[in-house]
Amino acid sequence: MNSAVLRRTAKELKDLALNPLEGISVSANEGDLTDITVTIDGPEDTPFAGGVFKVKLRLGSDFPSAPPKGYFITKVFHPNVAPSTGEICVNTLKKDWKDSYGLSHILLTIKCLLIVPNPESALNEDAGRLLLEAYDDYFQRARTYTAIHAIHKDRDLKEEKKEENVMGGEEKEEKKEEKALGEAHPNSAASENKPKPAIVPSKQMAKTMQATQAKRGLKRL
Repeated sequence: MNSAVLRRTAKELKDLALNPLEGISVSANEGDLTDITVTIDGPEDTPFAGGVFKVKLRLGSDFPSAPPKGYFITKVFHPNVAPSTGEICVNTLKKDWKDSYGLSHILLTIKCLLIVPNPESALNEDAGRLLLEAYDDYFQRARTYTAIHAIHKDRDLKEEKKEENVMGGEEKEEKKEEKALGEAHPNSAASENKPKPAIVPSKQMAKTMQATQAKRGLKRL
C-alpha cells in the first residue's frame, strides 16, 4: 500500500473517530493501519438485536484496487458469514467493488447485511436454507447464537450497577430531605423526644393539701 493510500486511510479513520456511524465503532492498530477492528451493534427488529459483534477488516497491499477482506470475529448464524472462518460474503466486497468506496461505505454495507441477508450468495448453507424455507427457525437459531456469543455478561453487570447507583442516589436524596425537614423544624423533633417536666406544687398548694389531710384525720376520729 502506497503512502497516498495510507494517508487516505488514516484520514478516514480519524473522521470515523470524530463522527462515528450509528451503532458502529472503529479502532485501528496504530502500528498497522491496514488492520482495523470494528464493533457493530445488532440492529433492532433482527435476531441480532442486543448483541455486539466484532468484525475485522484487512486492507491488502493492492487496496483500494482490490476490496478489503472482512471477517466476523464474533460467532454469528448468518447466510453470508462462513461458520468456520467468519469470512463475509457480500457483493460490495466482491464483484461490485469500486476503488472509490471508503471505509464508511464498507462498514454500512456489513451492518445492512445483518438487516437484509442475501441467501443467494450463502457461505452458511444451513442459514441460507432456513432463511428461505423456515424463517422462524432461522430467526430462533440466529437469536440463540446472539444470546450465547454476542450478549456480554459484563455489560449486563454494568447495567445492574448503574441501576444500583440510581437507587442509592434516591435513598441519599430521601435522607437529605429528612435532614432538611429536621433542620427546618428543630423544636418539633426535640419536643417529641424531650421528657415532660415533673409538676412541683407551690407553697400555697402544699398548705391546702396539708389542711385537707388534717380534716380527713379529724373525721376519722
